[in-house]
Amino acid sequence: MELDLLRTPEGQTALAAAAATDGGDVLAAAAGLRRAGFAPDLASAALTQVELRRKAAAKFGADADVMFFTRAGLEQATRAAVAARRAARLHDAGVRVLADLGCGLGADAIAAARQGIRVYAVEADPHTAALTRANAEVLGLGELITVTTGDATEADLSGVDAVFCDPARRASKTGKRVFDPASFSPPWDFVAGLAARVPRTVLKLSPGIDHALIPAGAEAEWVSVGGDVVEAAFWCGPLAGVPRRATVLPAASAEGGPGDHALTGEADVPAEVGGVRRYVYDPDGAVVRAHLVAAFADTVGGVLADPEIAYVYTDTPAPTGFGRCLEVLDTMPFSLKRLRAEVRRRDVGRVEILKRGSALDVQQLRRDLRLSGSESLSLVLTRVAGAPVTLLCRPVPPGNLS
Repeated sequence: MELDLLRTPEGQTALAAAAATDGGDVLAAAAGLRRAGFAPDLASAALTQVELRRKAAAKFGADADVMFFTRAGLEQATRAAVAARRAARLHDAGVRVLADLGCGLGADAIAAARQGIRVYAVEADPHTAALTRANAEVLGLGELITVTTGDATEADLSGVDAVFCDPARRASKTGKRVFDPASFSPPWDFVAGLAARVPRTVLKLSPGIDHALIPAGAEAEWVSVGGDVVEAAFWCGPLAGVPRRATVLPAASAEGGPGDHALTGEADVPAEVGGVRRYVYDPDGAVVRAHLVAAFADTVGGVLADPEIAYVYTDTPAPTGFGRCLEVLDTMPFSLKRLRAEVRRRDVGRVEILKRGSALDVQQLRRDLRLSGSESLSLVLTRVAGAPVTLLCRPVPPGNLS
């Protein structure tokens, strides 16, 4: 088994040698390792693992240097910052023994163990389960994490305080995404029934999960990292604190910390509607997914220009961790001819294009504008009172928000 080979003294030496390469020409690096005396299969395995570790640093920080990954497992793994916040919340809720159903490479199990929580992890794929055991051991958490290869639906939950379940949303044979909850592994009927068996249950799901699937009484949380919405989580039973939560983490955070923001409130509350004002906010995707745009508007004293579009307008800029602020320089009904003339008049050569409520192809519009100037501009394609408009904007630096 490749993992066993990499964990031998020779395998560790091969990993160190592979890590010393620049990560450029893979064939040249493989040839170099073979010249150094490593067998072809070991050289290939070491280079693959080092490549994955380099990619994993964005999710796992320094831990990635010693962990073991697969491509599919890394893609689906929880970011360390997200897992750490979840584990801290479980610990603060009194959870001391946790069942992790569908543990993948162990990101959430590791975070929970670091909070002193005893974790019983279940993984259907034997190879992935072996990687999770190895990851727990190399991080010094082997005594707190027990990994079992098996079917999550058959796991014994009688002795746990809480359950965390991250159902697989990819077909096991093809790797393609699965959108029908009945085809999740384990299937949705089992996942949705966990809270009836263990009230303190957390379900990790894709950000696009249907709101109709939120369990009654659960808190639905959407999490973004650096503006990228990475997951939804349903907190069930005693773990539910509010109806909706949008959690925004900074891009540079591998472990969470300063700069984290959480917006809470009721979902789908109507926001005040008014006209376009001097400033426009583009709310973070977690805010939009959580249906908390009205709650966000309240925090900056803003309104919507169209009740169906999630841009928030204000007369004065205000600091916020939940959206990006731009100053509106001009507003015009959308017309390619007029817009092209305007960007030429302003000597614009670089544009940032944002859109909500517009069917226009951004790349095609960029080509159609025939930019040739030296200035930069932000274009917001949207609707106001149902009509397509273009906002000509410039970003407001965070230091200018007051």
